[in-house]
Amino acid sequence: MPHTLPQVAKFVESQPYKAEVLVVDDGSTDRTAEIVEEIAAKHPCVRLVRAAHGGKGHAVKTGMLQAQGEYAFLCDADLAMPITELPKFLPPCQNGYQVAIGSREGEGAVRYNEPAYRHLMGRVFNLLVKVMAVPGFEDTQCGFKCFHYSVTQDLFSRQTIDGFGFDVEVLYIAQKRGYKIVEVPIHWYYQAESKVHPIKDTLRMVKDMLAVRRNDRQDLYQKN
Repeated sequence: MPHTLPQVAKFVESQPYKAEVLVVDDGSTDRTAEIVEEIAAKHPCVRLVRAAHGGKGHAVKTGMLQAQGEYAFLCDADLAMPITELPKFLPPCQNGYQVAIGSREGEGAVRYNEPAYRHLMGRVFNLLVKVMAVPGFEDTQCGFKCFHYSVTQDLFSRQTIDGFGFDVEVLYIAQKRGYKIVEVPIHWYYQAESKVHPIKDTLRMVKDMLAVRRNDRQDLYQKN
């Protein structure tokens, strides 16, 4: 993040529209908050958001519910997708959609340096997602997603999963509530230092998908 956050800040500062960069620190014990504040002193568009430790999903929910503006863009801190790909998610590239999700699959998408076994595991998990929760999409777990302001509060206020499976839940809710979703093919660079554990986290996400189905049976996603 010490290297990627300035890249993001410089990019948004160069754009013709106003933007803010929210960095959610979910109770980290390293220098994350201090580093963000140091960068924010040089780039006023950067804002630190503090959250109680609760998992990636909890951190994302905290940030997205504080986001302002016409679009809220969710971005992994490691910038596996170069921030220069951001315009692909916005008009005029995308029109008429409330949710645009980055996709490492399909025409135009390129994966760099990803081990074959990681790609295979990802495809297996995607098949499970299609069968159990969110049909019709080739990549629900890519960490780059864009939400129009008209749906951001509605979706993330209903999110209940604090772990890595939050992506599936948010997209499930979006489909359930009739929002239009588009996949955006991107260039994606495998990060060897990723904290994701292929087997352990896949099992956790399967558990999360079962929780999503249970929540739906209890009508949690349709209540106003």
